Amino acid sequence: MLIPIHEEMTREALNGCFSPRALEIIIAANRKQDALSGQIGHDEFHFDNNAIEKGFRYINEQRGYVLATLLSPGILSAWIAFGRLIHTAQDFYSHTNYIALWLDQFNGTPRAPRPPEVDPVQKSLLRSPDLRSGKIYFPLDALYFVPFMRGVALKFLPEDSHGKMNLDSPKQGPRFEYARAAAVKRTQYEFDLLKKILTPEMFARFTDI
Repeated sequence: MLIPIHEEMTREALNGCFSPRALEIIIAANRKQDALSGQIGHDEFHFDNNAIEKGFRYINEQRGYVLATLLSPGILSAWIAFGRLIHTAQDFYSHTNYIALWLDQFNGTPRAPRPPEVDPVQKSLLRSPDLRSGKIYFPLDALYFVPFMRGVALKFLPEDSHGKMNLDSPKQGPRFEYARAAAVKRTQYEFDLLKKILTPEMFARFTDI
């Protein structure tokens, strides 16, 4: 998703969960994942190019860094690792077809579910062989991010491209709201998971409250 949306979702999900200084460091680490250095050669940061398993592994690694840091006197690296973790978790819903697969379950039902009802961790979908993410096709996917070239790029990009598949902003249509709702819920889920894993003393240091 776009950087301002990542920040907005993170504040919404974690408001009151961390001290102000901790939350700002987490947000800064989240934002940094979208720097140029995090875009090239790091498909796992964003679940791009069908890096599904690599993305899940990266999330687990960052969670491990949080735990390792809290077993030492340090704390800063735990907040940075958590910011990186939730960026990748948030991108999962906007860069893969998870939302499309989730909504497909309700085809033919009397009422389509609303965005707040989305389940961000449905196991059958997380393990689905149909789960995939957008591929980056250069230079067309680069041109997609140039506003006046977007129409031309979309005309020639394949259906499995990042440009065609992404749900990075409201401009991508109504499914964006499902991706956003899922990303906020997943951010809360990751925080709650650490709350269960950490000792009370470690959790107090982590939240800095």
